[in-house]
Amino acid sequence: MIRRILIALLLAFLLASCGGQPASDSGKAYAVILTSTPLLADVTRSIAGDRLQVESLLPAGSDPHSYQPTPQDAARITDSKLIIVNGAGYEQFLKSLLENADGQTTVVEASTGVSARKEAGSIDPHMWLDPNNMIVYVENIRNALTHADPEGEAVYKDNADSYIAKLKALDSWIQEQVGQIPPEKRLLVTNHESLGYFAKRYGFSVTGTVIESFSSDASPSAQQLAALIDQVRSSGAPAIFLDAADTDIFAQQIADETGVKVVTDLHLESLTDGPPAATYIDMMKYNVTQIVNSLR
Repeated sequence: MIRRILIALLLAFLLASCGGQPASDSGKAYAVILTSTPLLADVTRSIAGDRLQVESLLPAGSDPHSYQPTPQDAARITDSKLIIVNGAGYEQFLKSLLENADGQTTVVEASTGVSARKEAGSIDPHMWLDPNNMIVYVENIRNALTHADPEGEAVYKDNADSYIAKLKALDSWIQEQVGQIPPEKRLLVTNHESLGYFAKRYGFSVTGTVIESFSSDASPSAQQLAALIDQVRSSGAPAIFLDAADTDIFAQQIADETGVKVVTDLHLESLTDGPPAATYIDMMKYNVTQIVNSLR
């Protein structure tokens, strides 16, 4: 409750400082909401509609695991009153920026309330790759915007309800597409541990990862590569799936040893500037199509 009140007070101040009114005659509020990633910006825009301006700190196509902040990023954080992040330890690059913001930026974690996967004591932050988890994100973002701009409550509720309906339709579509793959062929080998939520929801087995980490900002040892080669051979997995931002050096080494193919153009961490993954829903449909075509 205290967190919500703080959000409301800070955003009310921000709105008032931008002209004294929360919204223009056309119903648009003047506040700027900052998100950590383009994916969160897309979802937040879908809920905010025309009332709020939403900007992403990271550019399209960037990998949050390896992103290096710029002085401009620090200035945007310092000037921001509210930033929406994924949470669950995902945005490590933000840690120093937020510390230097002197506590003046309110941070809302969109993933709050999602049942988290844990492995070796670490939380898997890639929760958005199950559309049902994204429904929780939408509800958290809707609540934050509503407390920030109470006059927009009806707009945020209607937009959130509409988007949740699209997410449910997306979930049904994914189940239909995955149904084309025989259960015994639903095997995923990934660059790093990113598809756990997706796999659990749609009946896949993650048979191996090139990098045994929830982050792509690491490298496997020679022993880990050898073990994965054996694992790929024994499982019969036909492909290794990489995000477009991932390096494919190690995956290609495994492919050379096992004969599997490497799919290098998934979009798991970020959106693209235009097709094929300009929105979260487009991203999910594109990824599913690539996976299904590679496994069926």
